[in-house]
Amino acid sequence: MKTSVIDLGLTWSNPQLMQALTAAFNQTEPAQIIINTTGSTGLNKRVQLSSKALFISAKLSNEILGASNGDIWSLLLPTNHIAGLNVLARAITLDSEIVSVEGKAKFSAIVPTQLHRALSGDAQLLNHLQNCQAVLVGGSATSKELLESAKQHKINVVTTYGMTETSGGCVYNNVALPGVEVSTTEAGLLKIKGAVLADGYENQEQLWAANFSDGWFTTNDLGEVRDGKVFVTGRADDVIISGGENVSLIAVEKILLENFKGVKFLATSISDSEWGQKLCLLSDAAIDQNEISELLQGKLGKASVPKEFLAVSEIPTIGIGKPDRVKASQLFIDKQR
Repeated sequence: MKTSVIDLGLTWSNPQLMQALTAAFNQTEPAQIIINTTGSTGLNKRVQLSSKALFISAKLSNEILGASNGDIWSLLLPTNHIAGLNVLARAITLDSEIVSVEGKAKFSAIVPTQLHRALSGDAQLLNHLQNCQAVLVGGSATSKELLESAKQHKINVVTTYGMTETSGGCVYNNVALPGVEVSTTEAGLLKIKGAVLADGYENQEQLWAANFSDGWFTTNDLGEVRDGKVFVTGRADDVIISGGENVSLIAVEKILLENFKGVKFLATSISDSEWGQKLCLLSDAAIDQNEISELLQGKLGKASVPKEFLAVSEIPTIGIGKPDRVKASQLFIDKQR
């Protein structure tokens, strides 16, 4: 049998995608699902994920959450991302339908930015999440303040960690799903093993080989595994996660340097309760913020628009002239005080 392909780079309606996934889950030969994601260099990767891996991920998620056949999931995330696709997969394995924020659901999945909005005035979203038995929150780190606020508002949050290459979240509340192993490399990078892993990157075999060895996928996340619990401590590359979206700091700087001759830029981030990581832009000259925002949104998308700007006399550097993002971030932290 020829392997069928579900390419999320194409346009799918939710009913069409659910129908395609249902067929893929029921056929003997696993289908191949292709999902676009952004790598550590800002280049797009097309992750090749088998329908079997996605099915296993969905089953494990439902089992851990105590979901029963017929239980409803709400879809509050885009389905061209692994997190939204996972919601469809979980609903299919429960033989149920999905609802929007207007409906009543037992389970949902969101990013920290959505949780922040629910707790900051979005009454409809807040009510929806409060009525859920459990709400998965992932895509980026969730601040302690946000988690505490959610608890006070009686939202049962389950934090998740994972990526497209692991069929989405594979660590719930710091504990790996059954059958998933998490360890660290000598460099302190988290590595993951299990049936939920992707098969590779389309037309990027060398890149996959650089990250996958002996059944383990090595991430770009720094972390620790202590007493069976997984803790993510930071990113080893120059990609941040803001509002659940990967943003390449290098790509932002490259676009600006090409369009604003004579001005130096340094993109960085600071922790933020709404965005997880807030994109900030440093420049060594006064700039038109609206012009910058329009350019970046047009070239890279809305997620790549800085949330804060700061002009300084000199861009901070370290060593032999490498941009010092740590010092740059501190400038924005000091600005808030």
